[in-house]
Amino acid sequence: MNARKIAVFSIGPLGGALLGLISLPIVAWLYSAEDVGRLAMLQVALGLCMQLFSLGLDQAYVREYHESQNRPRLLKAAVLPGLAVLWLVALIFLLAPGQLSLLLFDVNDAAIGVLVIICLIATLLSRFLSLILRMQERGLAFSMGQLLPKLIFVAIVGGYYLFSFGRDFTYLVFAQAASVIMVALVYLWGTRTEWLSAITEKLDWSQLRGMLSYGMPLVVGGLSFWGLTMLDRLFLRSMSTFSELGIYSIASSIAGVAMIFQSVFSTVWAPTVYKWAAEGIEPERVDLVTEYVLAAVVFMFCAVGLFSWVITYFLPPAYHSVEYLVTACMGYPLLYTLSEATSVGLGIARRTKLLMLASIIAVAVSLIGNLLLVPRYGAAGASAVTIVAFWLYFVLRTELSARVWRSFPRMGLYGMTFVCVLLSVTGALVKSKMGLILNFGWLLLLLLAVFFFKEILMKLLRKIRILVF
Repeated sequence: MNARKIAVFSIGPLGGALLGLISLPIVAWLYSAEDVGRLAMLQVALGLCMQLFSLGLDQAYVREYHESQNRPRLLKAAVLPGLAVLWLVALIFLLAPGQLSLLLFDVNDAAIGVLVIICLIATLLSRFLSLILRMQERGLAFSMGQLLPKLIFVAIVGGYYLFSFGRDFTYLVFAQAASVIMVALVYLWGTRTEWLSAITEKLDWSQLRGMLSYGMPLVVGGLSFWGLTMLDRLFLRSMSTFSELGIYSIASSIAGVAMIFQSVFSTVWAPTVYKWAAEGIEPERVDLVTEYVLAAVVFMFCAVGLFSWVITYFLPPAYHSVEYLVTACMGYPLLYTLSEATSVGLGIARRTKLLMLASIIAVAVSLIGNLLLVPRYGAAGASAVTIVAFWLYFVLRTELSARVWRSFPRMGLYGMTFVCVLLSVTGALVKSKMGLILNFGWLLLLLLAVFFFKEILMKLLRKIRILVF
């Protein structure tokens, strides 16, 4: 992709993050920490839905797209199995929707249960339809599909605030449901030519078996990855309080600004690198991308570590501890993005089963860590465990890729990111007790990064000078 296409693909993540930052203070001031924690459990359910019911066929679709001679048939093979299984599960839950609400939120409410089921179906459908736009490099349509649901959520919650109603948790779930339904409708309209063509195609069972062979190992790995990202919330739900879960959710949402970087990179990287693979990849291009991603990751860690105190001016007093958690919460999007660059060899070599191994080991560490730290430290313990688990996940993926595809220098990757993890964990667990020492540590790391990445910075400055002058 060229710079213009990357910029267009960035509209959705950038706009969504901006709208998220606008809605975050509104939600924090309008709803209790307990209700914010309950909303986090809905995100847990949506994440599980995408990982479990996609059957790994979303990744298989991306992998085979450029080599497929019949893309509508490929789409049908990717979408139909997972959607059919989800419909069956949804029908079972519709027999007792209040129990689903009770399981997730400790609230026995049939209306909330039905809204959750609708959210699950719309989310899975949107996942597959968005891949069509992504692979066709239709960046504006893809971005609008990401931007519109955030805009609708902000509009609805803002309406609650302006007209002084909707303070009940049911209204919060409704706002979430309306947003995901809208994105599904937008994607259905934007990809109508493709999915209408796919309906008339005959399902190729041999193709489906091949896609399942590629994708099913990713289901186990994906579920492990889901556990890696959601175990913290589940442990806070079961071994702490909804209030702690709400605080952690707000910290994660603020750290989710880094998801802009992760979303844009993942959106562009997978189609690009597999296209390179089909044309004959040059390893030096991958190394250059990795160096740029590492530089971005380290600078973002340093920026948040030095300026997280600003957050306290925008949130109610109940959420002031978010200041000390947000840097550790950055570990998921930043370290995962870096691992996407360093582990590209696993996808090129079609060794997806090794991704499962990395996920399982990391989730085991997360399980043990949360069991030990969440009862004592609450949200702080959860954030510390998650960033450590993701650092291990990044190291494992990188090492496995280096062994199945090609070796490359890695000590700089590990050293710089380890320091980021160490400072983040210390900040989360000791909070304000070592404030000056931590700030000095982040400043020292920033100076080291400027020296280490000086060539990248000089290239960036030259490009900025050309654009400005």
